[in-house]
Amino acid sequence: MNVIEWTTELRLALALALGFLVGLERESTKVEQGNVIFGGVRTYPIISLLGFGCAWLQQYGVSLMLPVGLSVVGALAVIAYITKTKAGHHGFTSEASALLTFVVGAVALLADVWIAMALAVVNTVLLSEKAELETYLDRFNKVEFLAVVKFILVTVIILPVLPNQEYTAFGLNPTRIWQIVIVVSSIGFVGYFLSKRFGNKVGLWLSGILGGIVSSTATTLAVGRIARKSPEHAGMALQASILASSMMYPRILVLVLIINPAFLPALWWRLTILFLVGVLLSFRVRPKGESEETTTFPNLHNPFEVRPSLIFGLMFVLLMIVTKLVEQRLGSTGLLAFSAIVGVTDIDPYILSLLHPSGAMIHSVVLAMVMAMMSNTVAKSIYFASLVPSARKESFLKYGVWATLHLPLIFIH
Repeated sequence: MNVIEWTTELRLALALALGFLVGLERESTKVEQGNVIFGGVRTYPIISLLGFGCAWLQQYGVSLMLPVGLSVVGALAVIAYITKTKAGHHGFTSEASALLTFVVGAVALLADVWIAMALAVVNTVLLSEKAELETYLDRFNKVEFLAVVKFILVTVIILPVLPNQEYTAFGLNPTRIWQIVIVVSSIGFVGYFLSKRFGNKVGLWLSGILGGIVSSTATTLAVGRIARKSPEHAGMALQASILASSMMYPRILVLVLIINPAFLPALWWRLTILFLVGVLLSFRVRPKGESEETTTFPNLHNPFEVRPSLIFGLMFVLLMIVTKLVEQRLGSTGLLAFSAIVGVTDIDPYILSLLHPSGAMIHSVVLAMVMAMMSNTVAKSIYFASLVPSARKESFLKYGVWATLHLPLIFIH
């Protein structure tokens, strides 16, 4: 039920307000950059109203008003751009924003008002955060940028032609498999992008959190190597390792939510408990005189590189086949045992293979997931302890408590 009834008059006011929002941002930038910006606090509201008016006239039978109006705004934008370029100023952002503002005005009348609001807000944010966005992009080298472009191109080309049906007795669906690869890579890229946002030097604890979004196992190994070189920071490195491992649980919950929400009722409370336990175990009292260590961010792979994505897809398919065979021949007990073995590696492909529709009951699959996470927790304690002998006792103690708490969550129905 809508709280507000969006009459034509209210939509007109909204179009004016959204144009004014963009205009305010451009006006402030115009002042900063010496009056070289196309339009300001009056021009953009007028452009938005022009879009609204053209849409209104077209509704009442005046044909081609929208394309004519958009062409007029486009012509003015081009003239402004040419004039600005002759004066030695470059950039088409303001002119492009004017075209979008015209569209916002039209959408405010013709479509859902939330679409118009979203367009205007995103437009304003992109305009106002130019310096921040350029700073982020400067931290990506050419190779990383090309890797993202290649991944997107491969996806755009491959995904539409992949058959969307199941093959073999294992229910392999090429479209679904590649969609899962895209989802996992996108979530990993969030952490990777944030690592670039915070630059080359970050605190160990922040390194753990951000790295855990990409790969908790890789981050544990990375901070362990740092602590081996600087034993005085072993405590902070263990804290970062536990925080990275804690991020595994919300990351898996997001994957489950996107790929197969049917598992959420049985999983969310288990993983929430384990996440909170990890956060509590990461707390430590910093010894007097110890300063926060800053370190080069762990050398994590760009999740949008084509080769690692293909390897992930192959691992996912292989584990899905093996999981199905184990489930059919050895039942739930065999699945638990297999989960304990697979858990010593990066468990994302295995968790996703369990989410694929199969003959197993949801409860049995959930138990297998938690078993794999417990095994992965034990493995990370061994990895860290082997790299940092000075923190071996504390590592085994904290990770051991954490791993043990998985057991009741496996057997509780």
